[in-house]
Amino acid sequence: MGARYPQLIKTQKTVTENYRRTVLTFTNKKLFLRQFMRNLLIILLLGFMSITVRGQLEVGLFGGGSFYMGDLNPSVPFLQTNPAIGLLARYNLNSRWVARLSGYQGVLTGDDDVSGFLPQRSLSFRSGITELAGIMEFHFLPYYNGSMKEYWTPYLFGGAAMLYHRPQRNEQDLRDFGTEGQNDRGQLPITEARDRYSYFAFSIPFGMGIKYSFSKRISATIEWGMRKTFVDYIDDVSTTYYLDALDNPDVIDNTNREDALYSDPLLEHNALMQRGNSKTTDWYSFAGLTLTYYIDMINRNKCSDFEERY
Repeated sequence: MGARYPQLIKTQKTVTENYRRTVLTFTNKKLFLRQFMRNLLIILLLGFMSITVRGQLEVGLFGGGSFYMGDLNPSVPFLQTNPAIGLLARYNLNSRWVARLSGYQGVLTGDDDVSGFLPQRSLSFRSGITELAGIMEFHFLPYYNGSMKEYWTPYLFGGAAMLYHRPQRNEQDLRDFGTEGQNDRGQLPITEARDRYSYFAFSIPFGMGIKYSFSKRISATIEWGMRKTFVDYIDDVSTTYYLDALDNPDVIDNTNREDALYSDPLLEHNALMQRGNSKTTDWYSFAGLTLTYYIDMINRNKCSDFEERY
């Protein structure tokens, strides 16, 4: 058979090798992300312990909203904003620079019918998200907690974060359905190998805000920050369709129907028709208020210029 069908045997070997490489790549990514999360948690814990020992600590709460921008909403900020909450700790390096550790949770949603971008696609998703971030803040003006002269400032911030997301529709994990051929190649060419995406992703937070000190202990901020990610599957949409759903009885009438509906709700597209834009990645945002309590453990007896008012 090898002499009669050399091309077939060569193709089978190629498919087997591609599959092996895909499995190894996915496994290596999972191991890397697990190790990164473990190291990030250790760094955050050590950082918090260092801040506590050195004494100049702010701890507080965040409340606001989160929203998404990507293939289902490419250009409208604050569309489908959902509630978000979080915890944060700040270490005031000096009057201009602040180091911040934070953990935020929110919800991201996207819907073609709401954004009106591609209503003929009729895709949607909902994803709970958790973000752990290390951030530096820069004050435009000198700022001290409790100061009567330098009690407010605009600021910029930037840093690095780890994101956990899990896109769903009808409370079903979209990744499980392989909506773009990650599980079953369908009618895609044999050269189209698509890996399952990870629920973990890197992001770069950056933004701006205003900070105000109400007293020597209490301060508040209002801020808006965007997050640049390096993935295109926060919304489960990136490349092309993988099934010939249009006028295909094998899709419309048999057990493939559920998978097809999660990939193509209207059953109006064929394999390799564009489903998303793989040349761009997804973004998300947190915006809201923080309220923090300042703990000066270095010198509790020293009067600030706030106290000198009395």
